Amino acid sequence: MANKFDVDPDLVRKLAELLDETGLSEIEYESTGRRIRVARQIGGAAVVSVGAAASAATSKAPDAGDAPAQRKGTPVLSPMVGTVFASPEPGAEPFIRVGDTITEGQTVMLIEAMKTYNPIRATASGRVVQILVGDSTPVEFGEELLLVE
Repeated sequence: MANKFDVDPDLVRKLAELLDETGLSEIEYESTGRRIRVARQIGGAAVVSVGAAASAATSKAPDAGDAPAQRKGTPVLSPMVGTVFASPEPGAEPFIRVGDTITEGQTVMLIEAMKTYNPIRATASGRVVQILVGDSTPVEFGEELLLVE
């Protein structure tokens, strides 16, 4: 049986190249019960994590169970991978706060991806019930940013 820390360097290089080509912040590959995750940190360095597939499922299970109890409302999802910003510039008032009433199409956040600031617009009108991400934090495609009721 292979050692837990045996890593195919060619596979890691290919995954790292995919990160560069696609602009993703992380990529995960699973085969024959082993999992490799390559992630880019804010500074641009890559992090490699190798583990058994069962541990990945175990680590994700508690989040799925907690989600329905905490989240009530229509989510606004991230349309891209990047870093979320709550205000138009440092020190400025945030675009939205919990309790604000927003309209569909209103800018609610910015996401910086590949040195470009992209406005994130509300996909539904209503009252902001919860903001699920912090200012200057990385987000993934499809991640819930806020809830609107």
